[in-house]
Amino acid sequence: MDRSVLVVAATRAEAKYVPPGARLLITGIGKVRAASALTRVLTESASSHDHRPGGDREPPVRSVVNVGTAGALHDHHVGLFRPSVVVEHDISSAELRSMGYPVVDRWELPDGDGTVLASGDTFVADPIRRAGLAQIADLVDMEGCALAHVSAEFGVPCRMVKVVSDGADEGALDWPTLVDAAARQLGEWLDVEWAW
Repeated sequence: MDRSVLVVAATRAEAKYVPPGARLLITGIGKVRAASALTRVLTESASSHDHRPGGDREPPVRSVVNVGTAGALHDHHVGLFRPSVVVEHDISSAELRSMGYPVVDRWELPDGDGTVLASGDTFVADPIRRAGLAQIADLVDMEGCALAHVSAEFGVPCRMVKVVSDGADEGALDWPTLVDAAARQLGEWLDVEWAW
């Protein structure tokens, strides 16, 4: 198992089937929690004080793999996706740029499948909001852009693996009952993709 790979999930429910022994970070829901948790781990990893609970030294984090659920912004999107791009959908980047403040709101991800993930602090369960986001993305989540941003700041490659749990509509409110099946698919992907 490669302990230089950090598997990151927002919730324990999404990480339920991550292979035992994986280096795992649970951030909490939302961009602020995701950014602060990953920043803390990558800062510790860059120092010589990054130790496992038993006292063993961890290797530096060389790769971040974000696993989690996502809402589908198009009805034909089901199953597992590896986004190629993540965008921050709830920041006024165009307005800030017009005032002279450069804002990064789009990150390219390695090994993607061509899909675009829109990320923001809004839990999307409204058909009007869903239709608007569908103009720019395929999937929606609440942490991806923060993890991509922090990873880029530290120069660490970041991949994302998302399983559609809902249609980013009224059914999204059933997320707690849908997450287990999605988490199982994420665990299976990790088992196959990584030599744990």
